Amino acid sequence: MAGNEKARALRDRLAQGEFLLAPGIYDGISARVADKMDFPALYMTGYGATASMLGLPDAGLATYSDMVGRAEMICSVVATPLIADADTGYGGLLNVRRTVRGYEAAGVAAIQIEDQETPKKCGHTPGRRVVPAEEMVLKIKVAVEARRHDETMIVARTDARTAHGLDEALRRATLYEAAGADVIFVESPESEAELERIGREVSKPLLANMVEFGKTPRVEVDRLKKWGFDLAIYPGLGFSVAAEAMRQAWSHLKDKGTSNGVAAPQYRDMHELMGFPEVWDFEKRWAP
Repeated sequence: MAGNEKARALRDRLAQGEFLLAPGIYDGISARVADKMDFPALYMTGYGATASMLGLPDAGLATYSDMVGRAEMICSVVATPLIADADTGYGGLLNVRRTVRGYEAAGVAAIQIEDQETPKKCGHTPGRRVVPAEEMVLKIKVAVEARRHDETMIVARTDARTAHGLDEALRRATLYEAAGADVIFVESPESEAELERIGREVSKPLLANMVEFGKTPRVEVDRLKKWGFDLAIYPGLGFSVAAEAMRQAWSHLKDKGTSNGVAAPQYRDMHELMGFPEVWDFEKRWAP
C-alpha cells in the first residue's frame, strides 16, 4: 500500500471501533519482525530510533533528517501502517510544516507531535518543559493544513501532566482536539484512576503509552478500551527485550568461549526475514 492508502486503512479501522495495538519498532529488523505479525499498526519510537541510530539518549539529539530517513526506511520494508514520533516538529511552525510533509512523503500514516520545548526529552524522564498551549495549538493547525492527504492523521501529545498536573494536561487536550488533531496523547499519567479520567474527558481517538519502566501503570487492552482508549503503543518492549537477549548471549560467549549452548532465543529464519530469497531469485534470473 502507498502511504495515503495505509493512512486510510488506519483511519477506517479506528472509525470501525477496532482497538489499535502497536508495537514499538526502531530499525529494519524490528520493523520486519513486527510487520509479519498482523498488527493493525506499528509505532516508530523516538527513543528506540535514537538509541539504535546514534547510541544516545532520546533528548532531542536526533535531527529531523535522522528521523525522517529512519521513517522512510521503515515504510519501505513494511506493509503495516506506521505511526511515527516526530518530537516537537523539530522547531517552529515552518519546521512543523516541513516535518509533516516529509513524514507523509516517507509513507507515514500518523504523525505524532508534542508540546515540549525544543530540545525535547523522553516522556518518562524528569525535567521536561512544555511550551504555552497556544503555541502548540498553532503547530497543530499548521500540521493539519500542511498534510497533502486528509487521511494522514496528526497525533497531538501533551507532556504537561508531569510538571503542571492532570488538570492542565486535560485542558490542553481539549484545546488540541479543537485545533484539529485526529488523535490525543496525554503522556505520563501516574495511576489507573488518571487513565480512567483521561478516557472520560477526551472525546477524540485516544492513545495510551504503555512504556516499560515508566510512570504509567501498564494496563491490559480490555481495560484501556473500556475506559475509552482507542490505541496503545508499546515503544520500549522490543528494544529492551532485544538488549537483554544480546547481553545474555554475549555474556555466555565471553564466559564460555563459544556460542554453543546460548540460552537466549535466536531467530531461526533471518535470511527469509531480510529478503534473501528474493535476492537469490533475482540472481537466478539475471546473473551471468
